[in-house]
Amino acid sequence: MDHRSEMDLEDHRMQDADVTNGVVQGTSPRAEHDDDTASEDAMYDDGSDPDPQDLALEQLRRRGLLPTGCCYDDRMKLHMNADFSPNTHHPEDPRRIHEIFKAFKRVGLVYTGPEAELPKILKECPTRYMWRIPARPATREEICLAHSSEHMTWVEHLETLSTAELRELTKRFDQGRESLYVGSMSYPAALLSAGGAIDTCKNVVVGQVKNAFAVIRPPGHHAEFDAPMGFCFFNNVPVAVRVCQQDYPDICRKVLILDWDVHHGNGIQNIFYDDPNVLYISIHVYQNGHFYPGKPPNPETPDGGIENCGAGVGLGKNINIGWHDQGMGDGEYMAAFQKIVMPIAKEFNPDLVVISAGFDAADGDELGGCFVTPPCYAHMTHMLMSLADGKVAVCLEGGYNLSAISNSAVAVARTLMGEPPPKMTIPKLNKEAARAIAKVQAFQAPHWECMRPGIVDIPSMQSLQASRLHDVIRNAQRQVLQEKHSMIPLYVQREQLYKSFENQILVTPLLHNSRRLLVILHDPPQLLAQSDAIDSSLEPHNAWVVDGVTQYIDWAISQMFGVMDVNIPAYVTNEEDADAFIPGYKERALQEQIQQLVCYLWDNFLQLYDTDEIFLMGVGNAYLGVKVLLINRDCKSKISGVINYVTGNLRPVKSDIDPDLSSWYKENSRVYVAGDHACWSDHDLTKKVQKRRFGTVVRSPKLGLNEMMQEHAVEAQQWILSRISASSQGNTTEDEEVDIEHLGGSKSN
Repeated sequence: MDHRSEMDLEDHRMQDADVTNGVVQGTSPRAEHDDDTASEDAMYDDGSDPDPQDLALEQLRRRGLLPTGCCYDDRMKLHMNADFSPNTHHPEDPRRIHEIFKAFKRVGLVYTGPEAELPKILKECPTRYMWRIPARPATREEICLAHSSEHMTWVEHLETLSTAELRELTKRFDQGRESLYVGSMSYPAALLSAGGAIDTCKNVVVGQVKNAFAVIRPPGHHAEFDAPMGFCFFNNVPVAVRVCQQDYPDICRKVLILDWDVHHGNGIQNIFYDDPNVLYISIHVYQNGHFYPGKPPNPETPDGGIENCGAGVGLGKNINIGWHDQGMGDGEYMAAFQKIVMPIAKEFNPDLVVISAGFDAADGDELGGCFVTPPCYAHMTHMLMSLADGKVAVCLEGGYNLSAISNSAVAVARTLMGEPPPKMTIPKLNKEAARAIAKVQAFQAPHWECMRPGIVDIPSMQSLQASRLHDVIRNAQRQVLQEKHSMIPLYVQREQLYKSFENQILVTPLLHNSRRLLVILHDPPQLLAQSDAIDSSLEPHNAWVVDGVTQYIDWAISQMFGVMDVNIPAYVTNEEDADAFIPGYKERALQEQIQQLVCYLWDNFLQLYDTDEIFLMGVGNAYLGVKVLLINRDCKSKISGVINYVTGNLRPVKSDIDPDLSSWYKENSRVYVAGDHACWSDHDLTKKVQKRRFGTVVRSPKLGLNEMMQEHAVEAQQWILSRISASSQGNTTEDEEVDIEHLGGSKSN
């Protein structure tokens, strides 16, 4: 360290009166620290005579009135970008910790009055303010409990570099996954950050404070065992956890680390990936590995995917709740806590809970792009305080909107100090997020008893030669329709399509001679079941199969229509499938097969029939087949009308080759859309879906597909009959088209 840096460090130790007087002064637990690394703020002058503040704390402990701790040191602000140009800005801003601590003072969580009043305050309201936990530099031995010696040496070396070298190093590291900046004071600030995390956790473990909040930087959860990364030099939380486990093995063996930073804490995960005594749970945006930190260069290294559950004796002790996209908020985070985090945490039964608290998922943080509110952070904290006899240590990680992180941190601190979380309204759960949570449950079911109810052991089912219920139901449908209307399976003479859609296409006899045809492309029947409240088992008499399509088949045959019934499965079952839970309809995965199927049916059957009175009916996600047929085949002249029932994506029908297609679709369709669809929630969206490319859209008072089909059956059937004698009509309109590729599903999406 150069002479200027040494003077800066010494000056900043004493310059901030708010730091020394801003909180009720506390102590670090008696620990085996060398004299040259002991903090100047330590409570003991010579190791024998306790400070009066320490006596006050001992009295509080005897009375069962432990305060909440707070660790903050202004010197950690000295870590800053080596590029000092006026316009230089970096998200990992020194103001992050300053604004949080200032907010603590502003709302009265830390004491800012005269020191003479402290004895009276300690006597009359000992838990009114947060208790000061001094920050001190971590030792090399402590750091190397979670990092390699070579990595420690590399960070140490930073203070020997010139400003020009630091700038060059920052340029080199400000690329890809590394994303790091370095300055002349980065190393001492990183030592203070790690040391602050250590003593915060130690104070909680030994009962000096009931819980604590470490307002520290630089952050740590991206730092790997042997490399810095993502604004992080030392991984503060693993260092602190390892120190506590080493120093207090009898009272701190099992540790839960809950990471709610919007980015996956790859460093924490990898340091503890095979450790059976550390349960790491991360809630983060994943985006299939495209969101930072992304997939590691080595494909064998685990990332933030749901399937990464730990290794060896640590299998099951790593839980990734990775969101499919940004935009998640209170509903998704509360669901993750209630369904995954808390059940597993209670089963794990930790001795200490450490929150790796990044606030970049907070509402207002543009980098994170999520919408978690301060009340939600308070509720999550409150739930975690029910574990480990309330021993919770919060260590700051990310968060880059100064207002958002301050408000969120205050909400967490208030909760730690005993205030009840504020009342909150939980929004509807995003459907894709709900599927992600269900998938996490399936992956964790082999490792946790609380995750097993409702989860099927697929290998056991395969060994018992069990059948997928989807296939059983379709076979039952085939038998019923065969007995009722003599319908038979249509053989698809393509190997791949035949395997995927075997028995999925049923037709009436002599279909090719029918003058009127109804082609129904529909989702599989809906399954409804009430499981047992104790073991989640299902009994056949408590389960129903709801098929709204059958009534249309019965009606069409009674009206002398030939019928082609095409069942589009939500998922094409493969023999090698071994997942306990397979998500439902995936448009990208099935679109190619659906396109191949409908074009095959048109080319080899429908186009060749001597009729120009074909009606298409699309139900649910399968109505994608209607769109791809109209776009990929010139079939307007043979189609008299289209009926669609929609609860999910509204699909535009448009063609660069056929400019009249959208107009034709508008004039020859009825598109019934669920009453809670997102398109009805906004006036502009409602106006847009009335354009030609979406067809003639009708708002249904019903919400589910089967309810909609029943509600509009008579209306739709009469509409079809009214068009039999006018099958070739199709006037165009002059409506202005709007460039909407697709609109989302119901408002709960």
